[in-house]
Amino acid sequence: MSTALQIASLGSGSNGNATIVDDGETCLLIDLGFSVKETEKRLRRIGKVPQDIDAILVTHEHADHIHGVAPFARKYHPPVYITPGSHNPQKMGLMPKVHHVNIHRKFTIGSLEVEPVPVPHDSAEPCQYLVTANEIKIGLLTDLGHVTPFVVQQYRCCEILLLECNHDLAMLANGPYPYKLKQRVGGNQGHLNNEQAAGLLKSMQLDRLEHLVLMHISEKNNKSSLAVDAVKQVLYGWTGKMHIADQSAGFDWITCKLKK
Repeated sequence: MSTALQIASLGSGSNGNATIVDDGETCLLIDLGFSVKETEKRLRRIGKVPQDIDAILVTHEHADHIHGVAPFARKYHPPVYITPGSHNPQKMGLMPKVHHVNIHRKFTIGSLEVEPVPVPHDSAEPCQYLVTANEIKIGLLTDLGHVTPFVVQQYRCCEILLLECNHDLAMLANGPYPYKLKQRVGGNQGHLNNEQAAGLLKSMQLDRLEHLVLMHISEKNNKSSLAVDAVKQVLYGWTGKMHIADQSAGFDWITCKLKK
């Protein structure tokens, strides 16, 4: 019987995203923005092979989250869980097994409970995911333009939180992006800035939170030090561990012991 819930990232950022959740019985891949060859290489780095993946969950259809999903599914045959709005068979091509996610309903994959959470993002039917094994909850929360009351409610009680800190407001305003792209990234359907991420943390049960991972940090519009400084202001007295996910290395395995 599994005794721990683990999570790792193959990479996090605008050039590709992929997150692994594994409780020793079921291994999920959330998003896959890398080529099959690159994914195979990155899996080896964390001690995994493609055949270990029991299913792929998709958050939305942007290329940095979906580029490798269909090719990987065709080669290794894991089922793909995706919202109907995000699933475009003409663009993605055939996949051996596709399950359409009802964005308002929990479901199980093997030993893991999965809860999709609708979020505001500029895509067809985006969601993020809460994954639970026994009483341990992992929350993945990236690619949303603002924090809704429903998001606050759903993510309050996580042992592990993967939280977007996409951009620093000043760096985005003064950075190299064209005006329209700045408006998109910083808009209500774009990405969370450092202050928005910190605001969410104020509402969390920090005594339950063991690990916080800062995710999807822009290489052009943010610095990890700025993201850390912003969230530290609301983490006074917190005794958990903070981690940084980056584009090239993601982050290595983080483990929570199961309570049952």
